[in-house]
Amino acid sequence: MRRAALVARRPGVDLREGAGCACGTFGELLQGVLPGGADFLVTFPISLGSRAWFRYIPDGPLKVFPSHKTKSLRLARAMCEAQGAVGGGSLVLDSGLAVGKGLASSSADLVATARAVGGALGCDTSPAAVEGWLRPIEPTDGVMHPGIVAFEHRAVRLRASLGTLPPATVVAVDEGGRLDTVAFNRRPAHRTPAQRHEYGRLLSDLTAAVGDGDLARVGAVATRSAVLNQRLAPKRNLDAMIRISAGTGALGVVCTHSGTMLGLLLDEGDPDHRHRLPAVVAACSRLPGATTVFRSSTSPGSAHAA
Repeated sequence: MRRAALVARRPGVDLREGAGCACGTFGELLQGVLPGGADFLVTFPISLGSRAWFRYIPDGPLKVFPSHKTKSLRLARAMCEAQGAVGGGSLVLDSGLAVGKGLASSSADLVATARAVGGALGCDTSPAAVEGWLRPIEPTDGVMHPGIVAFEHRAVRLRASLGTLPPATVVAVDEGGRLDTVAFNRRPAHRTPAQRHEYGRLLSDLTAAVGDGDLARVGAVATRSAVLNQRLAPKRNLDAMIRISAGTGALGVVCTHSGTMLGLLLDEGDPDHRHRLPAVVAACSRLPGATTVFRSSTSPGSAHAA
């Protein structure tokens, strides 16, 4: 008796499926306006992020789960239309990032979506191409690029790749509520010439610090950026966090500039880290708000699981 041949399914061919993921970012190491007028931010990738799965269905409607992820649905539809893919499909998103806190939850969803849909339909999903897919949707963090980057978020355009840093921990305090990033980015971002000059100097300092892997210098720039951001999105815990940083040997304060969180930066390579971390967590837990510990992403790649 002749045995029937076994035919394996070929994901992305027979079923036209794709999957993608993207990391979040704990706010920004620096955010402001440069002397030439460009609004920019510097990402701080973390180990949490978003995943997306897409299955193309030629004779079905286009649906997203959870259903409130309408920006990802809009992006998937635009990509299908650009490829001439009639019909629809099923897009499923899963994220480990809280919404409205400044962790780039929306950007991570969109980048993961672009990678998943692109994988199914054969679209270009290089970082520059993903910028193009996202540009019509909303101002976006630079999480489509690997490592730490200076990114013009309103223009959705890479300014410079800065590299990676040694492993770090962020002990964060969430002051509560949600901040709408799109609404935040609609506000006028007026800065005086002196302020723009300072942001330019800070970006130069931060670029050198990341290149040297110097977390202490990174923390100093991030702290100054958090102070400068008080005029736009004030954090009531900032003064207390600066005092805790000085008192515990943390390296500085990292701010979610368009969010609700402040974090203290710790060097995981410090021999005292395992003793310092619980002391910092205890001190932060005495402040109003919820305390959470995040880990930086040290991978040069930008696709991280939630």
